[in-house]
Amino acid sequence: MVIKVFLATSSGSTAIKKKQQDVVGFLEALKVDYTELDIACNEENRMWMRQNVPTEMKPSNGIPYCGDYDTFFNAKEDNTVFAFLGLPPPPGSKGSFSHDALTHSSAALPRI
Repeated sequence: MVIKVFLATSSGSTAIKKKQQDVVGFLEALKVDYTELDIACNEENRMWMRQNVPTEMKPSNGIPYCGDYDTFFNAKEDNTVFAFLGLPPPPGSKGSFSHDALTHSSAALPRI
């Protein structure tokens, strides 16, 4: 499964840049397959995100929604990132996941 990470590469906010780096760096460290989708420089990505990423935690369009930075951070602190992302934990690690989450082909982590 490929995780879609929506971010703004031209953000003027240092706090937003740090959060984006935190998410991307953590996914890279875990060797999670993800793709970055820039919403600042690509209108098509921005429109896709607006149409497909829900504003609530319950997606109505069939696309699994992981959450925002705060929910990602909480999952990281609770050591439940794989469950948060709907991915199976690596062999030998502790963690639980939902079988339903594994049936989806992609998940969306919204702009941070």
